[in-house]
Amino acid sequence: MQAVREVLIIGGGASGLTAAISAARAGAKVTLLEQNKQVGKKLLVTGNGRCNLTNRDQALYSYRGSSTDFIDTALKGFGLSETLEFFEGLGITVRDRNGYLYPCSDQASSVADALRMEAEHLRVKLALNTRVQSVRKENHRFLIETPGWTYEGDALILAAGSCAAPETGSDGSGYELARAMGHGVIEPLPALVQLRSPNKVFPRLKGLRIEAQVSLYSEGELLAEDRGEVQFTEYGLSGIPVFQVSRYGVRAIHEGRNVRALLNLLPFLDQKELDVFWQKRIRAGAYKSAAQLLVGLFPRKMADCLLKIAKISPDRIAETLTDQERQALWRACTAFEVEISAGNGFDRAQVCSGGVDTEEVNPKTMESIRVPELYFAGEILDVDGACGGYNLQWAWTSGYLAGLHSALK
Repeated sequence: MQAVREVLIIGGGASGLTAAISAARAGAKVTLLEQNKQVGKKLLVTGNGRCNLTNRDQALYSYRGSSTDFIDTALKGFGLSETLEFFEGLGITVRDRNGYLYPCSDQASSVADALRMEAEHLRVKLALNTRVQSVRKENHRFLIETPGWTYEGDALILAAGSCAAPETGSDGSGYELARAMGHGVIEPLPALVQLRSPNKVFPRLKGLRIEAQVSLYSEGELLAEDRGEVQFTEYGLSGIPVFQVSRYGVRAIHEGRNVRALLNLLPFLDQKELDVFWQKRIRAGAYKSAAQLLVGLFPRKMADCLLKIAKISPDRIAETLTDQERQALWRACTAFEVEISAGNGFDRAQVCSGGVDTEEVNPKTMESIRVPELYFAGEILDVDGACGGYNLQWAWTSGYLAGLHSALK
């Protein structure tokens, strides 16, 4: 009679819980070690507490990392349809909001509870308040040292998260465990984070929210772009479109490159429409001052800023503006330039870019190529996603694959 496989999991977040369920369903005896007093702590704050589980649109460009082939292969092994079936089996009814999928309860706690209840039902041992001190492999067995016990198993899944959102217990310790096992780690950096600028105009623009196209450049190269509501803060830029492009800017700055953002504050107009728009606006408001010309387009604080950039007095009458001045104003509105000096730190980031090098991991199983029976899941890997449920989809995908194959080896 074949002995029951013993699977150890470090990390009780979204990917770790999914791995535990997957491994237990496949017949393994599972022990999950979590340093917090509860599992799923970070999961509770995702989607502003509503938990954007995944997204109908699974375009590969919504996932980022050193190898898109790695991500693509994994998603083909456990993707959207498998994820929805998995959660339906847990009792989570999904609500579709324009392709963004949430639990019908609109509560992240429902998802965390459902995962925990299934793990407990499958008799997964949840070792809470347990901090891992070291990991080693001896005689084909993994040994995990903690302050009170040494845990042993046939397979080990590292699902310890990243450095992002440290208030939820993420401290980057998983990277050191991976390095200790001989794995390369691509420098973790904040992603889905606000961007900082030395431009002195931002304290005056603090609190504004404006629809804009955000294009991020480094030394003439377009790094990324996105459109949505941009929030102006006293130190720089925030909002979903800024989060979406931030990982590219943060990594470029880390590499010593200069980064700037161009904001198109009239993104609903193309160049041809823009020319007609301004001609009509000036004809209709020929008697207005330059400041009055912008009323209805921008908040007063932004209008004052744009006129200053264009070097136009707010009192100038619209019909007296020269062609050169008009072009300067149009450029200020459609190419508002912002120098980017940094992103905010891990404490403000939703996720990290970087992590365990995916060149050293099998994308079909999440097993290490370097260390047999060692698996990885979730944010610890060099995979991150855009806003919209993609980081959680990666947690479900990598967690399920790691759990299944660790149990079947």
